[in-house]
Amino acid sequence: MKFTDGYWMLREGVRAAYPAEVLDAVAGPDLLEIHAPAHPIRHRGDLLKGPSLTITCTAPRPDVVGVRITHFRGGVPKSPEFDVERDGSRSARVSCDAREATLTSGELSVRFSRTDGWRVEFAAAGRVLTGSGSKAMAIMETADGRHYLREQLDLPVGAHVYGLGERFGPLVRNGQTVDIWNADGGTSSEQAYKNVPFFLTDAGYGVFVNHPGAVSFEVGSEAVSRVQFSVADQSLEYFVIYGPTPKEILRKYTALTGRPALPPPWSFGLWLTTSFTTSYDEATVTGFVEGMAERGLPLSAFHFDCFWMREHHWCDFQWDPRVFPDPEGMLRRLRERGLRTCVWINPYIAQRSPLFEEGRAAGYLLRRPSGDVWQWDLWQPGMALVDFTNPAAREWFAAKLQALVEMGVDSFKTDFGERIPTDVVYFDGSDPERMHNYYTQLYNRTVFEVLDKQHGEGNAVLFARSATAGGQRFPVHWGGDCESTYTAMAESLRGGLSLGMSGFGFWSHDIGGFEGKPDPSVFKRWIAFGLLSSHSRLHGSSSYRVPWLFDEESVTVLRLFTRLKLRLMPYLHAVAREAHSDGVPVMRAMAVEFPGDPACAHLERQYMLGGDLLVAPVFSEEGDVSFYVPQGTWTHFLTGGRVTGPRWVRERHGFDSVPLLVRPGAVVPVGAVDDRPDYDHADGVTLRVYELPDGAEVTTEVATGPDGRATAVFTVSREGEVLRAEVRSASPPADWQVLLVGVDAVSGAEGCTAERHEQGMLLRSRAGARRLTAVLG
Repeated sequence: MKFTDGYWMLREGVRAAYPAEVLDAVAGPDLLEIHAPAHPIRHRGDLLKGPSLTITCTAPRPDVVGVRITHFRGGVPKSPEFDVERDGSRSARVSCDAREATLTSGELSVRFSRTDGWRVEFAAAGRVLTGSGSKAMAIMETADGRHYLREQLDLPVGAHVYGLGERFGPLVRNGQTVDIWNADGGTSSEQAYKNVPFFLTDAGYGVFVNHPGAVSFEVGSEAVSRVQFSVADQSLEYFVIYGPTPKEILRKYTALTGRPALPPPWSFGLWLTTSFTTSYDEATVTGFVEGMAERGLPLSAFHFDCFWMREHHWCDFQWDPRVFPDPEGMLRRLRERGLRTCVWINPYIAQRSPLFEEGRAAGYLLRRPSGDVWQWDLWQPGMALVDFTNPAAREWFAAKLQALVEMGVDSFKTDFGERIPTDVVYFDGSDPERMHNYYTQLYNRTVFEVLDKQHGEGNAVLFARSATAGGQRFPVHWGGDCESTYTAMAESLRGGLSLGMSGFGFWSHDIGGFEGKPDPSVFKRWIAFGLLSSHSRLHGSSSYRVPWLFDEESVTVLRLFTRLKLRLMPYLHAVAREAHSDGVPVMRAMAVEFPGDPACAHLERQYMLGGDLLVAPVFSEEGDVSFYVPQGTWTHFLTGGRVTGPRWVRERHGFDSVPLLVRPGAVVPVGAVDDRPDYDHADGVTLRVYELPDGAEVTTEVATGPDGRATAVFTVSREGEVLRAEVRSASPPADWQVLLVGVDAVSGAEGCTAERHEQGMLLRSRAGARRLTAVLG
C-alpha cells in the first residue's frame, strides 16, 4: 500500500509519525526493548506527548533476529498466528552503551544508534546488510481512520528480491507491488493462490513478516531504494534472516516455519486425471489406464476430479452411483494394476449436500455475525464453508476422508481454499482478516493428518492449490488454472520458481495447461517440462489429456520423458530428501544455485532440478531455445555433448529432446528401472561421473527399498588419474556401475570390468564388490 505522494509529501488524508530517537533501551535475557518517541526529546515537556513506538528485538534462532514494532499494546490478542519454531537456546547477546544498543543472534546483529538520530542496522560478517533509517519505520493513519504500521528496509545497490509466494509475473520482485491476500485468480494476473509474506534477496538476507493476514509490500516501488511492508494493525513483527547465500536463507527460514514432509516415492511418477468437466465413468477410467499400458506409458497414480461426486453435492464425499456403482471394487482393481488413487475435494459444502444440514445443526459451518450460516452461489449453489477452527468440525471433516481412505483412496487433491470471506465469525474467535490466508493452513493440515495417520510418516501426499507461510509442510502444491499456451507454460514456470524461493520444496503444474485444449506442439513441449518437475500430472479442464488424442508423436514423447524421469529417481529422491531435511527446493531458480553469477539474477525460463541438472524448457513449436550456461564444462545428459560456459547458448530441439545439462563435477545416480518410481534405487544403479576434478570427492545417498527410507552411500573420488568408487550399506547392491562420461579409455580397473559406452567408459562392478578403481586414459 502506498502512503506517499512522491518523495517529499504524504498522500492526501494520510498522517505519519516516525520514531525520532532512542529514548531508552532495556536489555533483558535474550531481549532488547527500545522505546522510541516520534519527536526529539529536548526538555521535559516533550515527554508529555506521543506517539511513541516500542521495538522489541529477539533471537528465535541463530542468525535470525525478530523485530516487533508496537504502538498500542492494550488490544485483545488476535489469532491465528503462524507457527514459528524457536530453538530455545537463549543464545542472544545484548549490549547497551551511550553510543548504541545491540542484540546479536549467531552472526547477525541488530543495532540502534543512540547518537545520530534514528537509525537501525542489520549487520553480519563485518558489513551492513540492510537497515531502517529516517522516516522508514512509521505509524500511518489514513483519511478513513485506518491505522497502519509500516517498515522500510534499505535495498542495497544491485540487490534482487525474490519470493512472496507463487507469483506468475517477473521472477525478480523489484519494482512490484505485492499484496499478500490469497485469491482464485488463475496464473495470468497479479493475484496468487499461494501468498507468503517472506522475501529472499541475493544480498545475504531474507525477511519474513510474521503476520497471517493482509500484508502489503512495495518492493523498490514506492521508495525505489527500499522494500516496504505494512499491516493494518497496532503491532508488526518481522524476522531478518542472515544467509549469507540464498540456500542458507531458505534453510534458516524453513527451520523457522517448518520443513516439507517427504512425499512417498510413488508420488514422483506420472499422474493421470479424468480432467475437470469431462464426462467419465469406470469404463472411461479403465480405457485410459489400459490405453496407457498398451502403449508402454508407465502410470503411477490416477486422479478422479470433481464429478466422482454428484453435481450440486460437492462435497458430500459420496461416489456418484450412476457412474461408479462399485467404487470399492474399482479402487481395488486399480490397485491390482499397481496404481495409486487420488480424489478431488474442497472445503465447501453445497446446500444440496446432506452434509450441509448436518454441519449446520452441529455448528460446523462458518457463520455471519447474525448467526446465519455464511452462504453464496459462486462455485456451488448455496455453498457454505467448514469452520476448521472448531475441533469437532475438523474431526467431522476428517472422518469423511477417513472413510474414503479405508475404501482404498491414497491421496486427496485439496482444491480451492482461497475465497474465504471476512464477514464471518469463527468458532474460536479468530480474526477473519487474519484467517483469510490462514484458512488453507488448517484445511490442508486436516487432510494431510488423515493420510499421515493412515499411511504412516513419509507416505502422505496432497495435491494442493492454496497455501501460505508454513504450508510447505504439507506437499505437494500445484500451480493452479493456467491457459494451454506457451505463454501460460512460461508463467507457470515463473510461479513454481517463485514458490521455491518462498520455502516450498515440491511443486507441480497441469501438463499441457488447464483451460482449453492445447495444440499438439504445446502439449509435447509441456511434457518435457512436466516430467522434469518435482511432480508430474496430466490434467485439463474440458478435454482429456491422454496423449493419443493429440497425435502419435505425443505418445512417443510422453513415453520417453516418463521413462527418463523414472530412471532419474535415485537422483530425484536424493534431492527430495534434501528438500525435506534442509528446505532447499527440488526445482531451483538459477539465482539460488549460482548467487555469485550476475547473469543468473533474472533467469526465469530455465532452472536447476536439484543441484546438478540444468533444465531449459522449450517454449516454441520450432524448438528454438536460448539458455545460459554457468562457468565450467557442462554435459548434455541425453547426448553426451559438451558446452563450456559462462555463455549463452542457442539450440534447436525436436519434441523428443530438451536442454538437460549436467553440472561439471557432478555424480548423478541413474536407476535400472524405468516403469515405476518406487523401486530399489540402488540395485543396478549407474553413477554417472561428469568432469570430476582432481582431488574431488562426491558422496550421494541412494534409496535401497521401495519406500525410500533406507539408503546406500556411494562415494566417488579422484586423485590424479585414479578414480575410486565405493558403497557403504548394511546390504550393498549386488549390481552397480560407474559411467565415466567423456572418458575415452581406462586401464588397470579393479573390482569391475570396463567397456565402451556411447557417452564414455562403463565400469561394471563384480558380484559383491564394494569398491571400484580405475586409471583414466
